[in-house]
Amino acid sequence: MPTDALGRQLVAIAREAIESSYRDIPAVSGDDPRLEAPGATFVTLTQRGRLRGCIGSLEAWRTLAEDVRENACAAAFRDPRFAPLAVDELAQTRVEVSLLTPAEAIACHDEDDALRQLRPGVDGIVLECGGRRATFLPQVWEQLPEPQRFLAQLKRKAGLPDDYWSDRLRLSRYHVQKWKEN
Repeated sequence: MPTDALGRQLVAIAREAIESSYRDIPAVSGDDPRLEAPGATFVTLTQRGRLRGCIGSLEAWRTLAEDVRENACAAAFRDPRFAPLAVDELAQTRVEVSLLTPAEAIACHDEDDALRQLRPGVDGIVLECGGRRATFLPQVWEQLPEPQRFLAQLKRKAGLPDDYWSDRLRLSRYHVQKWKEN
């Protein structure tokens, strides 16, 4: 089955998971066997182009369909940056699903080396240090196109100072396939 068909099913599953929290609707069941394989996704909700929620998984530990359902509900109702999505917001909320590849470590000896290796618009980045972890999807490059600012904001998201660097800091990259509602 082509990836566009898979994407349509993932977006439909995410939308159904959110809507079924408000009313009894039939569950979307896709016929693509990839839905039953392990998958890691992020579900992003927007309203008029502005972020309204975004939650996801960095590792594939449950089926792709289950991961999308859980992350859709988490983005709608448990993103700590936003109040839970109200039923009257459904019509203006757009759903985007990003399917992640496994992360690969970026070998770097200092921040300048790390910055040279980042690929704007291509890489999603995971930052880990001292029990802290944060990620930005590749889509975040649209708002933060300069690698230095991108990395500084990622550090801030992890609760670290913008100019922080340590030998314990680890970076990894992943890519996504993404699909969104019109």
